[in-house]
Amino acid sequence: MDGLSVSSNARLRYPCATPPAPGVPTLIAPGVHWLRLPLPVSLGAINVWLLADGAGTTLVDTGIHDEQTVALWRALLEGALRDRPLTRIIATHLHPDHVGMAGWLSRHCACRLWMTRLEYLHCRMQASDSSRPAPEETLGFYQRAGWDEQALERYRTRFGGFGRMLSALPDSYRRIEDGEQLDIDGHRWQVLVGAGHSPEHACLYDAQRKLLISGDQVLPRISSNVSVQPTEPDADPMSEWLDSLSKLRRCVPDDVLVLPAHNKPFYGLHARIEQLQADADDALERLRGGLDQPRRVVDLFALLFRATVRSEDSTRYTLATGEALACLNYLLRRGEISVSLDGHGVAWYQRA
Repeated sequence: MDGLSVSSNARLRYPCATPPAPGVPTLIAPGVHWLRLPLPVSLGAINVWLLADGAGTTLVDTGIHDEQTVALWRALLEGALRDRPLTRIIATHLHPDHVGMAGWLSRHCACRLWMTRLEYLHCRMQASDSSRPAPEETLGFYQRAGWDEQALERYRTRFGGFGRMLSALPDSYRRIEDGEQLDIDGHRWQVLVGAGHSPEHACLYDAQRKLLISGDQVLPRISSNVSVQPTEPDADPMSEWLDSLSKLRRCVPDDVLVLPAHNKPFYGLHARIEQLQADADDALERLRGGLDQPRRVVDLFALLFRATVRSEDSTRYTLATGEALACLNYLLRRGEISVSLDGHGVAWYQRA
């Protein structure tokens, strides 16, 4: 799931004017095909990447598990990929648009899933929620943020939706780690792990061909959702996010072609990283200015987001809550703000 802010940057350059039609692999670099798969959300599509790998194909990310995507994959495996079958699946991170089809594909093609440990285990954990009602701790997390009973009831109704967008993951996987070099058809892809958007997100960097598969870690037009989750209410994902962006800027030169999970491939990695960091700094500064009096999490949406966030849009309301808390926890960790609970257990934040 991706963030709420949209931006543009004149310093970015897009070499492909028109994205390929969904389900049609398109050559983007020697040995690398761009494949777009539809999504039933506002993002519209996810980019996945087909890498030539000897007599077969390595797939990076998979699309969501639904009838439409299954049908597209069946057609691809029987058509464009018939003579170059999938031999390995790499998932950048745990979100269903990236790993939703991994189980189905691994079983159908008899190939392994490669993934970082925290992403694999966290995905298995979240998928298990589909068989139980919303926990009281989770409802308490959102009640502390200022959600009313109607918003909480909507959340109860859709709780467990994560697992319904996944084909069951394989029961074993091949772990990938930060700094590891993956040999794919004689090309060396370095694993660069970041955090903030997800716990152990893997980007893949081919220095020789100047390619970076960025997943959701760097997107050209939207900011990745950086959220505090109910399972770890005191986390500071904003720090992890900003540190990860700085790491990418240090480790990857500016002249790479960035292959993102959403929108179009682009040049201008460093400019985009600078903009993402500046946007985060700007959001934190708006919070500092707006917390001159006590406010709840839900009172801060107008400060942080350009578009109106309404509780009736349950998904957007949840994302906004998590993003606001990421900013608040960042400031709390640094002693810039304080928090107190009222008699109803609702948290109120104010500048220290």
